[in-house]
Amino acid sequence: MKNGYTLANDLGFEASINTYGGTITSLKAPDRHGIFGDIVLGFDTLDEYVRNPRYFGALIGRHANRIAGGKFLLNGVEYQLTKSDGANHLHGGFKGFDKRVWSARQDDNTLHLSYFSKDGEEGYPGNLTALIDYTLRDNELRIDYRATTDRDTICNLTNHSYFNLRGEGTILDHELTLNAGSFTPVSEDLIPTGEIGSVEGTPMDFRKPKVIGSHIPDVQYDHNFVLNDCHGSLRPVVRLYEPVSGRVLEILTTEPGIQFYSGNFLDGSVVGKNGVVYEKYTGLCLEPQHFPDAPNHPNFPSTVLRRGEEYNQTTIFRFLSD
Repeated sequence: MKNGYTLANDLGFEASINTYGGTITSLKAPDRHGIFGDIVLGFDTLDEYVRNPRYFGALIGRHANRIAGGKFLLNGVEYQLTKSDGANHLHGGFKGFDKRVWSARQDDNTLHLSYFSKDGEEGYPGNLTALIDYTLRDNELRIDYRATTDRDTICNLTNHSYFNLRGEGTILDHELTLNAGSFTPVSEDLIPTGEIGSVEGTPMDFRKPKVIGSHIPDVQYDHNFVLNDCHGSLRPVVRLYEPVSGRVLEILTTEPGIQFYSGNFLDGSVVGKNGVVYEKYTGLCLEPQHFPDAPNHPNFPSTVLRRGEEYNQTTIFRFLSD
């Protein structure tokens, strides 16, 4: 079976995706001079992705982000998920969707991926079928997510690409704008407290363009932002700008939240593409999704997927230059 697929168009945009983890292994966009460069972190070989499970570019599921104690209550039954992050469950467990081989079919500019997650996998109830479409059109990479289940379960999918719009150095000089007036404060182990906090007067305020390094290292970003205008409709929520290359990334999504992670746990122990050592802040993640630990907080948007319903979300990565 073919492992790697490439979507490309006449404008020069290109996205390479592997069936292992549904992983975006390369994403090429132009700078202000029209020179195309790869703007996502990753590895040169499939074996390196298998040996270094850092979620680079991967699809995340069954439930993205953290679940406290790996436990949740559904229909009066308590379920225990695998504890893959200390005492907590993270990104679908020890062998989440990022470590599964997806079935694939390419149709012109769209790559159709599917994965069947069996009842009990990593502790989740229900047989779940996940369908992901990657579509490259003009200057946009669109990801459409769908899922169905034969038994009530929880579902929260996203993509975990690490971006560096310059293609080298750190992301500390990138300018970030987030359409979010609130965020979810977390405990020391990054589990939400259940509060919805205002970004006003805090380092979390990215409502106007701000250099990411402004509050680092005092603040290590790994937080869920509560996006404005959440009605399930596709709308712009992020603008990321890199001043040296002039590259701009805009993100549109139907999701209520986005996890902003500034690459704090990169520590120089991983060697990526072309022999580049991935030091702290080499890349950042902007992951549209529902909130972390949502099953344990009734005031958060629900991630329950009922039998007979269909999970749907769409995210678009749009690439521009100044």
